[in-house]
Amino acid sequence: MVGVYARRAELLQALAEQFPEQVHIYPLDVRDAAAQQAAAADFIARVGTPDIVIANAGVSIGTLTHYAEDNEVFRHVMDINVLGAVQTFQPFLDAMRDAGRGHPSPQSSPASGRGSKREKHFTLVGIASVAGFRGLPGSGAYSASKAALISYLESLRQELRGSGVKVVTICPGYIRTPMTDINPYPMPFMLEADEAARRIARVIERGCSFKVVPWQMGVVGGLLKLLPNWLFDLAFAKVKRKPRGTLS
Repeated sequence: MVGVYARRAELLQALAEQFPEQVHIYPLDVRDAAAQQAAAADFIARVGTPDIVIANAGVSIGTLTHYAEDNEVFRHVMDINVLGAVQTFQPFLDAMRDAGRGHPSPQSSPASGRGSKREKHFTLVGIASVAGFRGLPGSGAYSASKAALISYLESLRQELRGSGVKVVTICPGYIRTPMTDINPYPMPFMLEADEAARRIARVIERGCSFKVVPWQMGVVGGLLKLLPNWLFDLAFAKVKRKPRGTLS
């Protein structure tokens, strides 16, 4: 059984009709903490504590600090990409921590003599981005939000150590979506959305604490992090930038 949040009710309804009696839908905005708390409480009451919670909501809008009107765009991006994740996880934490104590894991066996004492693990998954590795020109809000999300997830992982709740940070590269369709620059190692979803699912199943998808973008991102500032600045001095956007 799956619970899904999104702003567009019509898409949620279509998903529920595609998978009858398998999906609970909650039309809401991840910036609305009260709505998220109510949805989480409803899901737990109907289904029980979820094994996995994924914070996937994210927006990317071109911004330039020079323009005062972009201040609100910065706030919008940070609220969704960072606080949205916090507010997605928070309502489930108590239930996950309580359920994770003293319950046998699926892999344990009574014959081993250890099954009754092994904890069941729950997982929180944050979808960050390779864009959080370095600040990209024209994408200050997005890069900053993803860098903040990566650091937040690392803090959360340490806070939940030993609680039975794992934290997985996934940093995708480029995925073909309407969000990337407007990018005017080359996007190497582009993945189709379905393929990206399959790879991300495998990462979650393996329980990796941190993973870049695809791995080739992990190499690119790692090299960018190693570049000294002068070389990084030179390399990105003339690259095309995401066009400035407005809030709809």
